[in-house]
Amino acid sequence: MKKIIVVIAAAALAAVAANAQSYKFAHVNFQELVQLMPEMDSARVQLDAASKEAQETLQAMAQEFDNKYSQYEQKSAEWSAAIRQSKERELSEIQSRIQDFQQSIQQELNQLQNQLMAPIYQKAQEAVTAIAKAAGYIYVFDNSQVLYVDTAQSTDITPSARESLNIPEDRTLESLQQELQAQAAAAQAAQ
Repeated sequence: MKKIIVVIAAAALAAVAANAQSYKFAHVNFQELVQLMPEMDSARVQLDAASKEAQETLQAMAQEFDNKYSQYEQKSAEWSAAIRQSKERELSEIQSRIQDFQQSIQQELNQLQNQLMAPIYQKAQEAVTAIAKAAGYIYVFDNSQVLYVDTAQSTDITPSARESLNIPEDRTLESLQQELQAQAAAAQAAQ
């Protein structure tokens, strides 16, 4: 009787082990794909332009406040109480407009970012899904969200996804960072 139970248990373990061996797992650096996609460059340009425009508007509003506040400080002693109160209300209204603008522009920039990023994420997801289905992977894990990946048992499909998304081989996160720093330095020098 014991022999039969041992044989059944051994057969069950062998079946489970054989079944587990047939599962295929993969991993991908999804954030790398998204950041290096050519479409992301276009999104960055649009976001930078919108952000720059918002910053210029905010600076103009702040300059208006500074000018009026400076005038208030210089002349408030000469003004009557009614004029002083009117100027204080005007300063308060400008401050309120600045705060309202900051809140609304931040929401608009977030919405623009989400609008621009959605198709990029979708395209990257579709590429990963197509590669995974074609190769018969049961799971594809994102490297940025997994604490440990045994590369002997999981295949890195990042190179295949990079190729599918037309990301040049020589383009890396480091080279992207250098590009962005160079652009920021050029923009700073232009000001």
